[in-house]
Amino acid sequence: MILAKIVGTVVATRKDERLVSSKLLLARPIDPSGKLQGGYLVAIDTVDAGEGETVLIVSGSSARMAEGLKDAPVDAAIVGIVDVVEVKT
Repeated sequence: MILAKIVGTVVATRKDERLVSSKLLLARPIDPSGKLQGGYLVAIDTVDAGEGETVLIVSGSSARMAEGLKDAPVDAAIVGIVDVVEVKT
């Protein structure tokens, strides 16, 4: 799983028919303290996430196991909205 921050949306007027009516969001991985890490991901939204929210993303074959995505051409899916990240030392 990838911890990420939603930083924008992606609009594609022409796309695979299995993605029609799906919301695509632009996410950026973060570390547990919230610091942005690495590059950007485009992920399909399965939980009605919004810009600025911290989310959990699954990728690869796990993304196609999310609700309603079986056999869909996706490599990243948002499967949770994070309320709190707690790190104990």
